[in-house]
Amino acid sequence: MRTSPDAQAPLAPRVRPRTSWRLIATLALLVGTRVVAADAPDCKTRLLESLGWRFIPTPTQQVSIEAGTPCDRADLAQAQSAGDLVVRLPRNLDSDARSRLVDELLHHPATHCAYGFKLGDATRRAVDKLAGNPGYKFSGLQMGWIGFGPTGARRDGWEPVASFGRGYRPLASNSRAIDAFYQGHVRAECGVGRQVAQYATQAELYGRDGFDAEFDADEIVIGTFNRLHDTRSILLGTSAGEFTRDGLAAEASRAGRQAFMGLPGFIFHVFDRSKLDDLNNQAENFVVYDVDADAAAALREHGGFEHYNERNQAIWALAKSMPVYRPKRYFERLLFERDAELRASLPPAAQATLAQLDAELADPFYRGFRVYVHRQGVKPVGFHIARLLDRNPRTPFRIELALHNLHTTLFDRYMAHALRGCTAAAP
Repeated sequence: MRTSPDAQAPLAPRVRPRTSWRLIATLALLVGTRVVAADAPDCKTRLLESLGWRFIPTPTQQVSIEAGTPCDRADLAQAQSAGDLVVRLPRNLDSDARSRLVDELLHHPATHCAYGFKLGDATRRAVDKLAGNPGYKFSGLQMGWIGFGPTGARRDGWEPVASFGRGYRPLASNSRAIDAFYQGHVRAECGVGRQVAQYATQAELYGRDGFDAEFDADEIVIGTFNRLHDTRSILLGTSAGEFTRDGLAAEASRAGRQAFMGLPGFIFHVFDRSKLDDLNNQAENFVVYDVDADAAAALREHGGFEHYNERNQAIWALAKSMPVYRPKRYFERLLFERDAELRASLPPAAQATLAQLDAELADPFYRGFRVYVHRQGVKPVGFHIARLLDRNPRTPFRIELALHNLHTTLFDRYMAHALRGCTAAAP
């Protein structure tokens, strides 16, 4: 989809040292200081239970953490059915030992997987609403980078922070601003589409009231990626905190399918701009919607995306040898929709090449790694590779994850928010 020259900026953001009071509170809560109420261990236990951990008293004298492999499961129900996320602890465990245990569990890798279940559900709720809004269009004729229509941004709950529609923040409540993309008439390119999906995921994760209370309006900024660096955006600005740098998805692939939920990324051209025929489709920004078990296994086996970037190049080389005359959406219809009439019309030599292309795209990654791209909706990665062969046939494309903070700063803030809610409700 169309991107600005700064669309690949997530690979090299300018990270500032400024830390908000909320992040300080988060760190204090998670290291177990006395900032929180006296029943913090109980609140932390309830938080862990809400994520899926089960605490089972036993007559033994030893604590047993049976984390299992929740990141490899489809959902929390499957993880619990498989015996994951279990802690067996002595009935007479003293309060200090229990406090140390729950603090250890808050930082346990399996807790991030359990959080991944919630994050994935929130991502899918957000994306389904965004993709289901017929009034949310891809960029066309409009004034500015983001088009709110003749009624203007304020009617939709946003106010400008940059000229030519290159930056907006919520005018009143954050949740009302997201509603504009759920229900309103807005135009934006896929980079903004990715940003909105990321913010909407947080809105679904926290709920409307929590989203409005936890984040300041100037932390929810949409616009060009360069513009976000100069704001307090929780995605790329001064509130983003610590980033995970896993562009080729090596770490996520080792961790398992739930480690991918909601992660941002992009598919972009390999050769320079002189090889582009359709500038509106020089890249596609996405968030990960879901990853099935076979796709996750394939990624783990191959160590992440680099293997598939090599396969993308091979697919592109094969596609170049197909017949020169190509009707509209040729490769999309041929390789993804598997148009029987079109496939049958190919000469014998092209049939042999088609068989090779089919074999490449039969890999579980291309079929089971599903992403959301505005305005293409939710599709497997194989669809996008086929689609881009039509739009820009003179260059192969790569897939990478963008820098993100879903398992660092945003994880910490979510956990701190939940703990504050628990301690505030305590008698």
